[in-house]
Amino acid sequence: MTTPTREPVGSATPDVTIIGANDSRQNRTREMQLIPEALARAHMHERLREAEQGRQAERLVAARRMQRRAERASMRARRALAMAVMH
Repeated sequence: MTTPTREPVGSATPDVTIIGANDSRQNRTREMQLIPEALARAHMHERLREAEQGRQAERLVAARRMQRRAERASMRARRALAMAVMH
């Protein structure tokens, strides 16, 4: 009668049991089921980032428009003051 050989303690090849294989298979299945959710989350994050960039661009455009308007008002006020001083 021969005795089954056992791997030494700390061996690089662990014993794989049927339960371990089933657990591994279930984990892979669960991960596969979560992939669409992860992709949707990444897609939503990207859309939110794009929306925020769009809002920043709109704020910048509005700020430049207001700055030009203020500069024109300032020039009109200078001209009006110059005209008042000359007369």
